[in-house]
Amino acid sequence: MSKQIKIAYCIPSLYYPSGMERVLTLKANYFAEHFGYEIHIILTDGKNKKPYYELHPSITLHQLNINYDEMYGRTLPKRILGYWKKQRLFKKRLNEYLCNIRPDITISLLRRDINFINKVKDGSIKIGEIHFNKSDYRAFNDNHLPMFLQRIVKEHWRRQLIRQLRQLKRFIVLSHEDAAQWTELNNVSVIYNPLPFYPGVSSDNSQKQVIAVGRYVPQKGFDRLIPAWKIVSEQHPDWTLRIYGDGMREKLQQQIDSLGISSNCVLEHSVPNIVDKYCESSIFVLSSRFEGFGMVIIEAMACGVPPVSFTCPCGPRDIITDSKDGLLVENGDIEGLAGKICYLIENEKVRKEMGKQARINVERFKIEHVAQEWRELFETLTKQPYSDQLS
Repeated sequence: MSKQIKIAYCIPSLYYPSGMERVLTLKANYFAEHFGYEIHIILTDGKNKKPYYELHPSITLHQLNINYDEMYGRTLPKRILGYWKKQRLFKKRLNEYLCNIRPDITISLLRRDINFINKVKDGSIKIGEIHFNKSDYRAFNDNHLPMFLQRIVKEHWRRQLIRQLRQLKRFIVLSHEDAAQWTELNNVSVIYNPLPFYPGVSSDNSQKQVIAVGRYVPQKGFDRLIPAWKIVSEQHPDWTLRIYGDGMREKLQQQIDSLGISSNCVLEHSVPNIVDKYCESSIFVLSSRFEGFGMVIIEAMACGVPPVSFTCPCGPRDIITDSKDGLLVENGDIEGLAGKICYLIENEKVRKEMGKQARINVERFKIEHVAQEWRELFETLTKQPYSDQLS
């Protein structure tokens, strides 16, 4: 019988509906329910705010009440001083909580705790888990500082990060593409994000609708998708693109209006029934400049919708087998993106076959498969001290 393992996760908060919080909740719930693990989640922010995603009743939340959010909007000198004070408090309280909990494994999601978590003497094995790709993690952009100072700060952060990551027992990344970038480390492993759903129904790929999903922010590249859709709509005016998300809506709407495609390019709000929206669509498009993994790709594929995606770092190359279960386009090639969308519009048989294959191939991301990889890692690491003693 496997040993019951006690795990502590460190994450800023759980009240916001973003990908990292969603994935952590999904995994933690599965570990608690199916493996019987004792799960603790340690938070720094969001006191008295309910987690956005429901947690298994056996999971324990610990609120350190550091409140880094208080620093937003302050001047740079006040932010630096405030951050230094809060980091000292965070280090003290996290040390107290971990020494009280005594987990077998502590997992950092590489937020502010990574700067000192290896120094906490609670006896637990320390693991890092990153939800960004290397090149876009800890990107430092402060318009109040000259470019050369920004580069100095970014390089300092990067060196500091590598020092901490080297001390971790294992460092988990989300794609083989990203793993290849961490050349300074020898403790890197790849474990994919799990599917949040695998519906019993799927798209028949007959609707004249293309879907994209994500926050309205520059990272998601909808400003690149919209001009691509202008090209598509000139050839296929009876097809509609619907983009589901929230955020910087005004600029995107102005772009749509200026291109004269508002009749068949629609900015929708985020919806709770996104599965229904995937199933109403026949093609999914990812136009991101970068991703940590690209959860929306596997969501669409689980609904039988073939993806067309830029080869942005990182995720699409790991997920999509080009011309089998989707199509890949060189990152930033707007005309190429339009061309691949048109190809699937014009070839219904290919589109439907790719949709079927996408739904089959994406099963490898089901939670039961991903959770088993984590279980093997946890049980291997917790046995490691005993094998070390025997060797």
